[in-house]
Amino acid sequence: MESFEYKTLFTDAKGILGGKVDQNAFQNELNQLGLQGWELVSTVAAAQSYGSTRWIISTFKRRIR
Repeated sequence: MESFEYKTLFTDAKGILGGKVDQNAFQNELNQLGLQGWELVSTVAAAQSYGSTRWIISTFKRRIR
């Protein structure tokens, strides 16, 4: 039976109204985790008031050897 470990990455969507993410930094973080064997499973935008995005929550899994 395969076993996995999980990791959650919270990315701050900066700005008064949210929604401002440094795309290059976000992509670099995803690539670094990929190099470490983490596989992106899901990404969800978590809203604050009035529907603006406050956080991007990314969930990863990696096989335990």
